Amino acid sequence: MFKTAITLITATLLLQSCFSQSTTNKKEKSMEDKKMNNPVYSTTDSSKVNLKEDEWKKILSPEVFHIARQKGTERPYTSKFEGFKETGTYYCAACGNPLFKSDAKFESGCGWPSFYEPISKGAIIYTPDNTYGMSRTETQCGRCKAHLGHVFNDGPPPTGLRFCINGVVLDFEKAKDAEKKYNEEHK
Repeated sequence: MFKTAITLITATLLLQSCFSQSTTNKKEKSMEDKKMNNPVYSTTDSSKVNLKEDEWKKILSPEVFHIARQKGTERPYTSKFEGFKETGTYYCAACGNPLFKSDAKFESGCGWPSFYEPISKGAIIYTPDNTYGMSRTETQCGRCKAHLGHVFNDGPPPTGLRFCINGVVLDFEKAKDAEKKYNEEHK
């Protein structure tokens, strides 16, 4: 009886593991498909993007649309980028605009990916946010005005800033992948 129970538990765990992996791969692939169906997504085009909300809704995943266009917030400690330590560049998931270099990322303990400076001055737009009875500064993508998160004055040197960013609205490209892509495009 004990061996049968152990066998059943092991089989159940293996099946769940296989199902979880196949579901994750399908989800990641569908995100890539959405990007391919997004006519404004570019990591090299810096022209401003002005689409109507119904157009954004057609090309963004529901999660990205909720955060980027409806100023939502993902639950803390749920982002795949929260403890992420790869070297590369973070981009806006809505339009592909370069936002942050990985060397500006730090562990703030706030529950969201945190950075102490953007990749360039024009990468981020700063707007007042007085919702929920708080006085904060919202950060938006400098190319498409997607809501990213907020910036606070309690970060580390050299800037003293903490850009608290929703991971849902971030894409990431490893440094070597980006270098290879750049070299291929500029032959």
